[in-house]
Amino acid sequence: MSTQLPPFHLAIPVDDIDAAREFYGKVLGFSQGRSDTKWIDWNFMGHQVVTHQVGDGPSDEPRDGIAGTNPVDGHQVPVPHFGLVLSIEEFHRLADRLRAVDTQFVIEPYVRFEGEPGEQWTMFFLDPAGNALEFKAFADLDQLFAT
Repeated sequence: MSTQLPPFHLAIPVDDIDAAREFYGKVLGFSQGRSDTKWIDWNFMGHQVVTHQVGDGPSDEPRDGIAGTNPVDGHQVPVPHFGLVLSIEEFHRLADRLRAVDTQFVIEPYVRFEGEPGEQWTMFFLDPAGNALEFKAFADLDQLFAT
């Protein structure tokens, strides 16, 4: 019997499909699947994330998908958010790639819960439409659900 996790599917709103294509495809480096004029499927490391343009395109009004924040390890974590658990090497490569394009981090890459169960690298940033993303990495993936 396979222990492979099934891929999840997540659809998120964006206000500019071209900005989404640039960010998810070029900045984050995810491959594009099916698409149309108002949506794009992304291979989010084996998971399917779909960016759907809502409205007629970019507006002058700032859009922020953050409904609120919760305190975690001394930082205000944006809610809602989504992302991936990467290897430590992949995490640092992504952080370097984001810094190279002057990404403004909501929470800069750092080690959360240092020396405690569940110790992990984490970082938060927004996509061009204001959707919050978190990427994290564990030295020991068995600590993913540690209490």
